[in-house]
Amino acid sequence: MQLSVIILTYNESLNLPKCLASLKSLDAEIFVVDSGSSDETVEIANKANCHVSYHPFENQAKQLNWALQNLPIKTPWIMRIDADECVTPELATELKQVLPKTSTQITGYQVKRRVFFMGRWIRHGGYYPTWLLRVWRNGLGTCEQLWMDEHIVLSEGETAKLKHDIIDENQKGLSFWTDKHNRYSERELKQLLTQEITLQQDTLLETDANSQAKQRRWVKKNLYGRSPLFLRAFIYFLLRYLIGLGFLDGMEGLIFHFLQGFWYRFLVDAKIYEMERNQKVSIILPKLS
Repeated sequence: MQLSVIILTYNESLNLPKCLASLKSLDAEIFVVDSGSSDETVEIANKANCHVSYHPFENQAKQLNWALQNLPIKTPWIMRIDADECVTPELATELKQVLPKTSTQITGYQVKRRVFFMGRWIRHGGYYPTWLLRVWRNGLGTCEQLWMDEHIVLSEGETAKLKHDIIDENQKGLSFWTDKHNRYSERELKQLLTQEITLQQDTLLETDANSQAKQRRWVKKNLYGRSPLFLRAFIYFLLRYLIGLGFLDGMEGLIFHFLQGFWYRFLVDAKIYEMERNQKVSIILPKLS
């Protein structure tokens, strides 16, 4: 057995069966870390003979690092996959063929994520391919301690790219999607405050790897992050939808690119504006009294 798979769950009964079905041909050990689901998530995982653990949730990074530090994983390779993702049959075959033959200098593999929204593959707007480090050698990968946009960082070695994809297709509907992104906006705000207060270093930007994730992080911090609030959300959406050909993704693409590329970013800026406004008010009021 070459591979163990880690899945973090919370009320994922709609997504988990498809995810687990896609992993069957991998012959991998599957570890599910649940954070207190009230639906049938744990029962589904147990029926599929997964190793199920409970750990209270704080954020994705801490949950994943807890799993890496505490689960009895003995295989040479580890893979992280979300409950609303699945492995294509081609990727499963590729992993079984590639991992046993990987040279020692390769310690991690990047995988393409193919996002589906309302049943449609989002292929444009710079959204595909999105390369993510999802497979790494046991003991050499940790998750960045971030509230948002966290990635696996390797302590040594080089990365390579796999040919085939992970499918991301959440089955919970648009209301769940918008609620989730509202929660994401709170995490973005927490991350911003954490970086300002602690002068937190960016582990991903300090690595030698020239990955897509590193390039996007640099753009987000040095270009997008220094642009005016609200205006940057408009510009980003226009770049994705027009220059990046997002309009070719049809009506579903319009909804996705507008909500994810504009509404979500605008919401984050609105919460930043609210926070800064409240800080100014708290400074002025004592002077008036």
